[in-house]
Amino acid sequence: MRKGGNTPVPADAVRIELGWRTGPGVPDVDASALLLVSGKVRSDGDFVFYNQAAHASGAVRHEGKRTAGDTVTDTLSVDLARVEPAVDTVVLAGSADGGTFGQVPGLHIRVLDAAGGTEIARFDSEDATVETAFVLGELYRRQGAWKFRAVGQGYESGLAGLATDFGISVDEPRQTPPAAPPAPAPAPATAPVSLSKVTLTKEAPAVSLTKQGGTSGAMRVNLNWQLHKQFSGWASKLGKAMALHSDLDLDLGALFELADGSKGVVQALGNSFGALHQPPFIHLDADDRTGARAAGENLTINLDHRQAFRRILVFVTIYEGARSFANLHATVTLQPQFGAPIDFSLDECTVPSPVCALALITNTGGDLVVQREARYLVPERGVSPQRTLDHAYGWGMNWTPGRK
Repeated sequence: MRKGGNTPVPADAVRIELGWRTGPGVPDVDASALLLVSGKVRSDGDFVFYNQAAHASGAVRHEGKRTAGDTVTDTLSVDLARVEPAVDTVVLAGSADGGTFGQVPGLHIRVLDAAGGTEIARFDSEDATVETAFVLGELYRRQGAWKFRAVGQGYESGLAGLATDFGISVDEPRQTPPAAPPAPAPAPATAPVSLSKVTLTKEAPAVSLTKQGGTSGAMRVNLNWQLHKQFSGWASKLGKAMALHSDLDLDLGALFELADGSKGVVQALGNSFGALHQPPFIHLDADDRTGARAAGENLTINLDHRQAFRRILVFVTIYEGARSFANLHATVTLQPQFGAPIDFSLDECTVPSPVCALALITNTGGDLVVQREARYLVPERGVSPQRTLDHAYGWGMNWTPGRK
């Protein structure tokens, strides 16, 4: 499609994929959506993005990122049948984190039928320069039916400028007050939207939850991955063939060591799902095989009991469907109830590894620190992935075979 063009959307639900080619010096990009009534949001709740992943109506969700080769996609799901009658437009936008859209090659947006995956529309943006936020397209009602329009409008003021333009109240860092500040205005009825987030990298692998203000309430750890559907093909890494099947099952888990010296594991294997309101104050949701952010593998940590923790190692194992993490692409998100979300992607796996240490959370003098590990381990013959992980991090537990 060309900028300004439009097309009917003959589907009750669609998947919106904002995509680009990654590489050295390319900023990360985040997809977002705004639900509008006559050009403005009704409240800050009409803004769906990485810090507010679902609209109250359930019509729009931020599903998260996937990587395939050098292409990254950030996905939104829109159930058009559930969009409230008052909403006439759903704006589909992206924001660049750490650069401008002129540095983002291959920027495009696709509208896919959620039921069958058929492409309904695609718009490639080719004229971005200094913009740090971009409206790629919009879904809008016309005579009782939905249509998609390719927009291509940029903002140099970033996600905050874009959101503010549509009526969102944005929580921005406070400036140094003058010597004689005016009387404070009454507090708003609801807190403004926070756009802050933390992405851990090899160069900056750690962050303090204490300094982020995220040391109370429940912290959800989510693992989402790209499910390869190769029924007959084979991928090769280091000379070893590996089949990737549609029944791929990755299991999220955590080794824990509490302040009283007790140690253990939370994982689906052996039905060791933990507990949130009693030791170990860590709970694993039901097992999932999809990798979708809407469900996926979720681990919850009760930070109200942070003084009970000495260290927590979050890990993932392959239960079935593959022999190694090679050619699998996963993203880890830690979402404190209070404070900015923390996310990172796993590096490419170049060893025959069925177990990966994701993140290490340590309590040092009351300071909770999240350390990106992204460390693939290779068990010796006859040694379980969990025992291999234990040995690598010096947990010192006894292990017996388990099943789920």
